Amino acid sequence: MTQANRSGLSGPIPRRARPLAAVSVSLLALSLSAACAPGAGSSPDAEFQGEPLPIVIERPDFTLTDTEGRPYSFLEETRGRVALLFFGYTWCPDVCPIHMANIGQAMKSIPTEDRHRVEVVFVSTDPARDTPERIREWLDVFDRSFVGLRGTLEEVNRIQNQVLLPASLLDEPDEDGNYLVGHAASVLAFSADGPARLRYPFGTRQAAWAHDLPRLMEQSGSGP
Repeated sequence: MTQANRSGLSGPIPRRARPLAAVSVSLLALSLSAACAPGAGSSPDAEFQGEPLPIVIERPDFTLTDTEGRPYSFLEETRGRVALLFFGYTWCPDVCPIHMANIGQAMKSIPTEDRHRVEVVFVSTDPARDTPERIREWLDVFDRSFVGLRGTLEEVNRIQNQVLLPASLLDEPDEDGNYLVGHAASVLAFSADGPARLRYPFGTRQAAWAHDLPRLMEQSGSGP
């Protein structure tokens, strides 16, 4: 097992990122094939299929820039709603797009009038390559409502420290300038009343998200 695996970061992955179109097709097929499979170690009858956090994590107060160039206050914009917070990068060939694909498919199971009660926030850990345009194009493959945020790597690592996640680590570039970014592989789920009590590791199935999202909204009370 690599040090990345032991620290909860994403593990070794291929160096060459695929075009967005290829990623969207292959991941849609993967997420659909996983739709009927329960998450590892979870029971369909369990209250939640996400993993309980060892301690409650308070909703962080930070502001970064969204893909339209506007300041986005996580605390204010997600107040009163379920917020799914994930740190990753668009050049990631496995952990990040698979998480986003499964969440995007699960969001379709929520009635249209209730979808505003869930905010999915993606924070880039690779600001050098993840331009606002690329983040927006990448997220739109999965769900156009997903929020994409950018900041300096120092800012992003401070936020990860706030929510008790390891700092992101940039690999050395290869001869073509490609590099990997080690980052936390879990999605944090903040309930509408504020804190996060659950995390969803890499490998969480679409069926687990579809099971938990309505329950997270119920637990949080009525939406705004």
